[in-house]
Amino acid sequence: MVRRMAIPRNKQGFGSRAIHAGQRPDPTTGAIMTPVYFSSTYVQEEPAKTKGYDYSRTVNPTRTALEQNIASLENARFGLCFSSGMGSINCVANLLECGDHVVACNDLYGGTYRLFTTLYEKLGVEFSFVDTTDKDAVVEAMRPKTRMLFVETPTNPLLRLTDISAMAEIAGAHRALLVVDNTFATPYLQNPIDHGADIVTHSATKYLGGHSDVVGGVLCVDDEELRDRLHHFQNSVGSTPGPMDCFLVLRGTKTLHVRMDRHCDNAERIVAWLSEHEKIEKIHYPGLPDHPQHELAKTQMRRFGGMVSVELAGGIEQGKQFASRTRLFSLAESLGGVESLIDHPVSMTHGSIPREERMKAGLNDGLIRLSVGIEDVDDLIADLDEALEQV
Repeated sequence: MVRRMAIPRNKQGFGSRAIHAGQRPDPTTGAIMTPVYFSSTYVQEEPAKTKGYDYSRTVNPTRTALEQNIASLENARFGLCFSSGMGSINCVANLLECGDHVVACNDLYGGTYRLFTTLYEKLGVEFSFVDTTDKDAVVEAMRPKTRMLFVETPTNPLLRLTDISAMAEIAGAHRALLVVDNTFATPYLQNPIDHGADIVTHSATKYLGGHSDVVGGVLCVDDEELRDRLHHFQNSVGSTPGPMDCFLVLRGTKTLHVRMDRHCDNAERIVAWLSEHEKIEKIHYPGLPDHPQHELAKTQMRRFGGMVSVELAGGIEQGKQFASRTRLFSLAESLGGVESLIDHPVSMTHGSIPREERMKAGLNDGLIRLSVGIEDVDDLIADLDEALEQV
């Protein structure tokens, strides 16, 4: 595959594309909103002669609108949508064969780690989990059979950043695909394809949907041949979203730029307040000057995001106490909705990763992950303050 840097092809601003890309008024009624096409099949004019749609597992007009919308936001040519974020990552992994090798970041979402180690290792794919913030470590981990380099940036939950351009150079030298999970940053804050990534994946359940009412996944690519390979598995496996799910995510992307600015504003205020609190031992946030990849964050991202992770003095019990005592911050898995959520990764989202692996990656027992919502920030700070007083 010829690797090239994507040339910006979008003349309109992000907000205009978020609201209009892939969507036109319905030609029959003039309806401004994309219709929800509740149809499993489509009438053909004659055998194999269609209007572009034959069966909704393969293609659906509402899904087409969403795929075009997300592709535009990611500065990509093609989008593919799935029934969950893990469905999209599974589709990427379907490109691998027995004997292939993958280098992945060691600070990885627990569900992705579980998929790789309990399914694809069983099928003969080998994985090396390394600190992808260390370019030398990545180069050292690459092998002749390495077919994929898989990174999250920022990572879940330690918010480490990987230099996407550097990873693209390494992957290209080894004829491997670079896959970037862009869920935490969103297309509003970061566009990995502009930095040389081959595939961008999202859990659309998070910021893209934005309202904690839909589960979905997305892939974006710039290469047509790669898109066709992925679509083959999308269609064959069938983990595609229903039209109502696509409609809900489309509704979410319309306000993504507005919501992300508020998420970032609130997170920055909360980080500044937490930095002065005596019970907080460490804060993980790319916007802090002492964050190890702060300079990279300033060049690779447009803002620093709405996710914050903190470590309390003490251990697992202190972490659980804090996570259980907030009121506006709801104790729940997931992230990226308009409401604030608090998570204890060791016992929740990352429980499937063995403790030894977690500790090696720096994921300590007392770590707390905050998904900062768009409520009034003074109320959020008061909620955290009251909870910390009880720890």
